[in-house]
Amino acid sequence: MKHERRPVRRWPLMKSEEDAIAVEEPLEIRVEGKSIAITMRTPGDDLDLAAGFLLSEGVIDGADDLIALAHVEPSVDPNQNTVNAILAGGVAAHAEGLAKATRELYATSSCGLCGKASIDRLTLHYSPLLPTFVADPQILLQLPSAVVHAQAAFAQTGALHAAALFSPSGELEVLREDIGRHNAVDKVLGWRLRQDRIPVDDRILLVTSRAGFEVVQKARAAGVSTVCAMGAATSLAVSLAAESNLSLFGFLRADRFTQYT
Repeated sequence: MKHERRPVRRWPLMKSEEDAIAVEEPLEIRVEGKSIAITMRTPGDDLDLAAGFLLSEGVIDGADDLIALAHVEPSVDPNQNTVNAILAGGVAAHAEGLAKATRELYATSSCGLCGKASIDRLTLHYSPLLPTFVADPQILLQLPSAVVHAQAAFAQTGALHAAALFSPSGELEVLREDIGRHNAVDKVLGWRLRQDRIPVDDRILLVTSRAGFEVVQKARAAGVSTVCAMGAATSLAVSLAAESNLSLFGFLRADRFTQYT
């Protein structure tokens, strides 16, 4: 459920009517029964979100690292706001990544890094990317329109970000919406992981928000070498993209864009 109906009054007539309101609820992500994060998200695609979170936080590298991923029993959580992951035995080597992923607090819908215990836990270190294709500028200009037409929940509520994966020729592969831009990114990356199609080095990632550090870091963790944002990029995002050999575009519209790296 991505939205619910609530009574509102619209100025200046102040007539009572119902409006679609985006749903915001917490999702607790557990590994082997241990809680490692609570993020505020739009319900739906929760398993993709959890899988993408574990990938982008460096806890797992691919589908083989996940033995099972499911909501906990309704008798434990009747609201279905808790997901538990069982990892393969060899994933103990990712203990450091698990420690970095653990949130001592919680992640709000606007922050994918909130709750990190210390600054040294923010950055995950990877080798520079080896891009498999060069993005065609004419293809990039077509992507915003494709996303807008596919954003059903945003059209109803006006409150959701989207992340989408496109082929180099511009075909939309998957789109996910969420109140948190970082959650939307995790949902599309988790969708790919659960299909055992990691790294995501054959797709363009587009976000309808700004390109912040956490968006670029999640893309980097999944092997995405081209990231486009309909908003601006931040200084840390540009620096990380440059260090990672990742092509970063912002202010993407039908007639223009800014290339940062």
